[in-house]
Amino acid sequence: MSAGKTGTANRLQGDQTPMIHRHGLVHAGHYENFPVASLLLPARLRRPVRAVYAFARSADDIADEGDLTPAQRLAGLQAMREGLDAIARGLPPADPILAELADAIRTHRLPLQPFHDLLDAFSQDVTKQRYAHFGEVMAYCRKSANPVGRLMLSLFGDEDARHQAWSDGICSALQLINFLQDVAVDYRKGRIYLPEDEMARFGISERQIAEGRVDGLWQQFMKFQIERARRMLAAGAPLGRALPGRLGLEMRLIVLGGERILYKLHETRGDVFHHRPVLRLSDWLYMLRRALLPGPRRARAQACGSGGCGSRG
Repeated sequence: MSAGKTGTANRLQGDQTPMIHRHGLVHAGHYENFPVASLLLPARLRRPVRAVYAFARSADDIADEGDLTPAQRLAGLQAMREGLDAIARGLPPADPILAELADAIRTHRLPLQPFHDLLDAFSQDVTKQRYAHFGEVMAYCRKSANPVGRLMLSLFGDEDARHQAWSDGICSALQLINFLQDVAVDYRKGRIYLPEDEMARFGISERQIAEGRVDGLWQQFMKFQIERARRMLAAGAPLGRALPGRLGLEMRLIVLGGERILYKLHETRGDVFHHRPVLRLSDWLYMLRRALLPGPRRARAQACGSGGCGSRG
């Protein structure tokens, strides 16, 4: 647990009142689906991207870290909603994180609804620990992941409906990939984001997740999950070629990163309990080469089941 996360929880718990996380530095590694002020982005957008990220990270910390009660977590998230309402009324926020966000919203005319959606998703993390079917999982993704992509497009002044749809596909796919690679991590927090009806169909029980048991049933279950996430990611991938310049390059890198994680999940037959996939230097070099020289999409003649979840070269 990082010092920033611990600080959030302690301040909320110690004062017994909802407060918003304050710290001077937000670390990029905390929120995996978020391109944090990447050097690939134009300098003029790095500050607003950091502001949006800091808001999301702070809310995530309140929902997920420390020893707060569910009531305290929900109160903290409600305080952030009230901060958004103040921004909407043109009132200057006292909190530095919200003050930076207010400046980004005003300067770039960002919509407020995506921020409310993120807070709804974090609140759901407090109150909902199981998902009956894939529709429930996707409803969560629409609030936890898709707003991030839409905010990035808004920062670039891109309101194209097709671009937004592609972005939603990419962001939801990345959220699903995170769920797959973090099955063990989430279970320790009391959550399972895998659809219960699909677990039952493949003969997977919560006890199997608790034991970290990787057998034939688990491998088939994970193969199904990996292939679906891959198809969703591929459906949104045209966005990386449709967007111009640095934003297009950034998006292609994000998609390639998702493909590499899926490839690693496939290589281990879904054994996330002992081999959680991570991107190494060799992966980043491969991704950068592919992103800089995208060309036409290579045909993917084989599905994950025969080795096609992300190619080596």
